[in-house]
Amino acid sequence: MKQLFIHCSNQVTQSALMEDGVLTEFAVERTEGASLIGNLYKGRVVNVLPGMQAAFVDIGLTKNAFLYVDDVLHPHLDKQPKEKPPIGELLKPGDELLVQVMKEPLGGKGARVTTHYSIPGRWLVYMPDADYIGVSKKIEQEPERSRLRSLAETIREQAEGVILRTNAAGESREALEEDLNGLRRVWRSIAERSGHAKAPFELHRDTGLVGRMVRDVISPDTEQLIVDDEARAEEAKSYLRQTAPALEGRVQLYREAKPLFERFGIKEQLDKAFQSRIWLPSGGYLVWEQTEALTVIDVNTGKYTGSVDLEETVFQTNGEAADEVARLLRLRDVGGIIIIDFIDMEIEEHRHQVAQRLETRIKRDRTKCQVVGWTRLGLMELTRKKARENAMKYFYEPCAACKGSGKIYIR
Repeated sequence: MKQLFIHCSNQVTQSALMEDGVLTEFAVERTEGASLIGNLYKGRVVNVLPGMQAAFVDIGLTKNAFLYVDDVLHPHLDKQPKEKPPIGELLKPGDELLVQVMKEPLGGKGARVTTHYSIPGRWLVYMPDADYIGVSKKIEQEPERSRLRSLAETIREQAEGVILRTNAAGESREALEEDLNGLRRVWRSIAERSGHAKAPFELHRDTGLVGRMVRDVISPDTEQLIVDDEARAEEAKSYLRQTAPALEGRVQLYREAKPLFERFGIKEQLDKAFQSRIWLPSGGYLVWEQTEALTVIDVNTGKYTGSVDLEETVFQTNGEAADEVARLLRLRDVGGIIIIDFIDMEIEEHRHQVAQRLETRIKRDRTKCQVVGWTRLGLMELTRKKARENAMKYFYEPCAACKGSGKIYIR
């Protein structure tokens, strides 16, 4: 059973997704300074860096945005030149262009932007110039993939690109076409405003956290959407009324005095999930360390001694760890390189089964995640797309005394 909870306060809006009573996703957005991802701007090229094949673009933020040459070329690979041209042939300082934020400012870096525009809807993603059709990999049945691809071919116009989202499975041509027409109208409005706007200028802001979660997460297998703010509950109902009327009745307004996240045990699960040591059901545990470049996870048997032999004890602990790591990567919204130091296993089949178990659990992740495999040193390597600040940044800050190193200075 899937349940989505949304808690609203004056400072932040928080969403929590529960699957069979287990917390699997958590997101936070400040009331002021909402997410920039998906926003479109008319920007001005400030500087071109031939050595990095990139340019800095002023889009009106504190720091200039970063634009790679790959994000200037045509979005369809078949229409790109065989050899990348120098960035200086494509852009000059002072040029004005329409860009979309694909990665928020992180640390000291500015936002990363692209000219490969995409506007997400309920059933599909519209890409005005991409000229290709894609189908979500999570739709695995080949007949349904073929049906959706054929439908997209008949409803798109020349040069348009369309990606059918997971939610599109089973939907009619009419529903898909209505979604596409709405996204076309949004794009045409953006393009028209861009022609008159003076850079830097914000042309389009993607929907906030509540809208995104309703659009991207709510599906027929979602039992409830519980919101503790009347205005946001009505916002969710209004969107579903237009796109999925059968699901509107699943939105519930929470009115009890006890805080929403405490009432449903979400706060308790969050507290455990964001600790540096996370206990596994058997008594083993994970040690979770975050650095700027990567995330390192160490697996330990802890209190678990097993009942058969050492190899079986290690295998069981690693299996539990694979499940928990996959869940926590989603929950913590970890991005970048991830290294897992599983306990050494002697039997090759056990190594294979643990890797498969991890891959299977990771398929539930809505963010692109790739299991690279075992390294020569026996470590498991993964990558996960990083677009936003880690959720921990909203609630934790480095200690003023140790600067986050966690060490005690002895005089």
